[in-house]
Amino acid sequence: LVSSCANYYQANYSFNKEFEQGNLNDALASLHANSTEAKGKREFLFNVNTGLVLSMLGRYAESNEYFEKAFLFGEDYRINYVNEAASFLTNPNITTYKGEDHEHLMLLYYKALNFLKMGKTSEALVECRRLNIRLQQLSDRYSDENKFQRDAFIHTLMGIIYETDKDYNNAFIAYRNAAEIYDEDYQRLFQIAMPEQLKIDILRTAWLSGLNEDFDFFKNKFEMPEYRYESHEGGELIFFWHNGLSPIKAEWGINFAINRSGNFIYFNNNDLQISFPFSLEGYNEQDKNGLSNLDFFRVALQRYIERPTYYSNATISIEGNKIDLQLLEDVNKIAFKSLQQRMNLELSKALIRLALKKVTEHQVRQEDKVLGSVLGMINTITEKADTRNWQTLPHSIYYSRIPLALGKNKVTLELGGASGNSNRSEFIYEVSQGQILFHTFSSLESGYPNYGY
Repeated sequence: LVSSCANYYQANYSFNKEFEQGNLNDALASLHANSTEAKGKREFLFNVNTGLVLSMLGRYAESNEYFEKAFLFGEDYRINYVNEAASFLTNPNITTYKGEDHEHLMLLYYKALNFLKMGKTSEALVECRRLNIRLQQLSDRYSDENKFQRDAFIHTLMGIIYETDKDYNNAFIAYRNAAEIYDEDYQRLFQIAMPEQLKIDILRTAWLSGLNEDFDFFKNKFEMPEYRYESHEGGELIFFWHNGLSPIKAEWGINFAINRSGNFIYFNNNDLQISFPFSLEGYNEQDKNGLSNLDFFRVALQRYIERPTYYSNATISIEGNKIDLQLLEDVNKIAFKSLQQRMNLELSKALIRLALKKVTEHQVRQEDKVLGSVLGMINTITEKADTRNWQTLPHSIYYSRIPLALGKNKVTLELGGASGNSNRSEFIYEVSQGQILFHTFSSLESGYPNYGY
């Protein structure tokens, strides 16, 4: 009961602190100090956190072993109905955490990127096909156009993988799908515009695929009449910037009043204009009266708290040319949207949970008032929200393609923020003709959440 007072972030503070400070080996040791996590109710989070830290350490093969475990967990996940039933008498933390929709997409992103960094394009294509299946499942699950059901970032990644394999036709299709989603979904849902880099990617792959009509169409649509594809001596660098940290889940409460009408009681919150019915069918008259006499109580729900980014922009400099890194995915906004989409379901389950607790409490009070009071206290203490989520993901992801000359290239990354925050890093890349290199840079600095807000 004492440990249940902390949310998931606070309960894993040692790991989170080491990770946020960039002490990755210490973070990994802290994560693995509790071996029961690997097969417990937080198995998914154990595997994706381990996979992400190992990837940042450059241990890509080991990283993918854990990401594969997380993927198979999602594939094999089955609801444990005993735990589900028990959660209605305690709280949802008793169930196994299955992962959010976007978290299952992100683990495949990291896995594919690990393969690309190792030069294993064929293996990356396998992850590309898995991503396509995940996207189809997401689209089938949500038919409402106001819900997050298509991921432009993942389609862009698929295009990059196909292009690395020199499958320019499929790369063009993936890039075109991404552009459509940016225009139709991302702009409306997240206020994210299509990256300029993606426009160039579409034109380049249309040209390389011999799709002249599509090439001319998109040149006109993007208002880029001067664009010409030109090959160059050397290779390319695809640079991903992982900026900040994703939101954490915390707990918040909604106060409800009770009204009874016939065989239903209604949970009402006038401020939020929410009213949920709960059927009293099957309960005896004493239990009905006990429930209808409730006046006021609190329901615990989960919510996301954003960790604001420390940096807001980044540029790559090479041979005097500056290239902006462009926003590709806002993981923070997608997390908020995913929770918003199922909030009615979460609220319904929370109210059913509370109603069942109150019925049990009332039945016990009929037999023993003291024991009923103790049960009431336990019910209050165990009323907790599920605050588990993958908290080591980035807040947002930026990217760009940088042409590299044959041999060694010196590249400078400059980060900037609205408050004058800045950082500068230099990298050396050696490339052969036609080679595509992949690099990720993670900025773990972020604004800490204010738990009182």
